[in-house]
Order: sequence, then C-alpha cells, then structure tokens
Amino acid sequence: MPTRPLFRLSCEPPLLVVRFDEPMQTLGWPVLKPGFASAREIVWLEVHDGDLPIHVDAVAFLKEKLAAESLVEAAAFMTSRDIRRHYVKHCGVGAVAATCVATVGLSNAERVGSRRASKCRGAFGTINTLVHVSCPLALGAFIEAVSIAAQARTAAVMETSPVQQVRPVTGTGTDCIIIAAPKGGRPADCAGLHTDIGEAIGAAVYDAIFAGATQWWVEATPHPAVQRTRGAL
Repeated sequence: MPTRPLFRLSCEPPLLVVRFDEPMQTLGWPVLKPGFASAREIVWLEVHDGDLPIHVDAVAFLKEKLAAESLVEAAAFMTSRDIRRHYVKHCGVGAVAATCVATVGLSNAERVGSRRASKCRGAFGTINTLVHVSCPLALGAFIEAVSIAAQARTAAVMETSPVQQVRPVTGTGTDCIIIAAPKGGRPADCAGLHTDIGEAIGAAVYDAIFAGATQWWVEATPHPAVQRTRGAL
C-alpha cells in the first residue's frame, strides 16, 4: 500500500498544480475536463474580482492562463481562495490508499435544498476537492467514489459551521470534485462506505475539508465561538 501521495505538488500563486507520472482516469465536474476524462495534471487557478469583470468569459480566461504555463491538457478548478491555504490528507486502508488535496472557501456558502439569492458577483470562494485513489476503478465505483467524497465534504463543513447557525451550511454553490485513479489493471467494482476504498476516500476528504473549513472560519469570524474537533457531531 502506498504510504505517501503518488504525485508531485507545486504551489506558486496563482497556480496550485498536482502532477502525476502517468495520465489518470478522472471523473468530476471541474471547469475544464468535466465528466469522465484523462489528465496528468490537476490545476487550481486563484482568481479575484478584478480578473473576471462581467464581460470576461471565465472558461476562456482559464484556458488562456493555463496555455501560458504549458498546461493546456490539465483538468482545472478556479477559486478566489488563497491557494496557499491548501490541505493534503492521506489515508490507507488495507491495500488501498487515498489522498485528498483541497482548498476551502465558504464565501459562497449554501445549504442543500434551500438556495439563497446570492449577492456575490465575480470570483467566488468555493470548495475544490481532488481525490486520488491508488487502485483502478470501474465506472460504477467511480460514481460511488464521488458520492463518498461529497458525503465527507458535507459532514466536515457542517461540523465546522459556527454554533450560532441553526441550520448549518452544507457546501457552496460552486463546489467541484475530481476523483482520479490509475488506468490499467483489474478495476475495483465497488467503492461504498463499507469498502476499503470508501473508507480511505471518506477519511482523507473529511480531514482535508475539516482542516480547510476550520481555517476559513477562523479567518472569516472575528471571534470564533468554539474550537471544533474532528467528529464533533
């Protein structure tokens, strides 16, 4: 079982880049390369309101930025969160390892099922989550893996919300997730909560999002009411 991430990470604002030695099979909804795709690099681009006035095409802007860095084949996120505030968490269960890289901003926070009218324009704080799994995944297992990652993200966000929130937020209006897994070999058919894959994904994502959300609330709240601990609810 791998004991450390199977990729290289570089953070040189405005870019945070994860580079794999070989192209990975991916599933998710990033700004670039949504759906099932293949990517060797996963990129976060930090943007601000001045970068994206109302007349600017955000996708074209992102493609232009990545082309300038020879990253035209990358899957990519955009966020207004300071990308130096990224978190990497790793979990191994049995023969499987999962590693999560995440940035967490909650200025665009929402509660599922009760959309609020946003007054924000331009760049949004958001939760961008990459999960690398050490084993190949069948199509159904990829979809299960996305579900596990979303559950873990939501649990972490809810458990870090300020105590004065009667109905805690569950995410943001622009959250994105990517699951990445190696190609070739016999793929795993299942990745549910009861499997080694599901447990590893859940733990890695929960820990990364919990750390990122905790930091965001510390920065956003002048007088934090409490210091949260993992698994508070």
